[in-house]
Amino acid sequence: MNSPPKTIAKKPAKKKFNKGAFYRTARMLHGYLSAAAFLMLMFFAASGLLLNHPNWLGAERQDAEPVIVALDSDALAAAQISDAPEQAMEALVRASARVRGKLKDASISESDAMLRFAGVKGGTDVFIDFELGEAEVEVSKANLTSIIHDLHRGKDAGKVWKFMIDITAILILAMSVIGLVLFFSLRFRLGNAMRIMGATLVLFVSLFVFFVP
Repeated sequence: MNSPPKTIAKKPAKKKFNKGAFYRTARMLHGYLSAAAFLMLMFFAASGLLLNHPNWLGAERQDAEPVIVALDSDALAAAQISDAPEQAMEALVRASARVRGKLKDASISESDAMLRFAGVKGGTDVFIDFELGEAEVEVSKANLTSIIHDLHRGKDAGKVWKFMIDITAILILAMSVIGLVLFFSLRFRLGNAMRIMGATLVLFVSLFVFFVP
């Protein structure tokens, strides 16, 4: 008795890579990323230009005349012996005078203290005399030049702004990588595009090697 013929299981056909769909998706992502990063890219490009030419918009900060303010003697004495004297003196100064910026550092001795505040919108230097119970407060107000500089570098701008800089960098990097991928869809212009990229790379390296001290 003959055995029934064996059926050979057919392997599922492998899906071919759809190059057209891949490039269409890349173009869509590139367009959306460009829309998201457009204003950010313009801001950091313009502010980077101003970093190279700081005199275009005038001096960076305007210093105000020092102001002498009287401090509450009991609160000052309590601040000196507190577990966190820097924060206690900061609160005391802020309650007595207008202060710009966040506390950056403090130097406290037995007779006096120095507090330094810094921020994008301005800074403040405070000298406290414990014997006199007075504080000399000098405020520096930022102008447009220093604001743009500090925002570009993220200096004294706070965690939220620095996070925004990270997001901007990631968006621009992703947009650039996708744009590089799209070069390979340009059949008739790919050669020129690659030559331009190569020339740009040579230019960057040459500038660094021969012109950067």
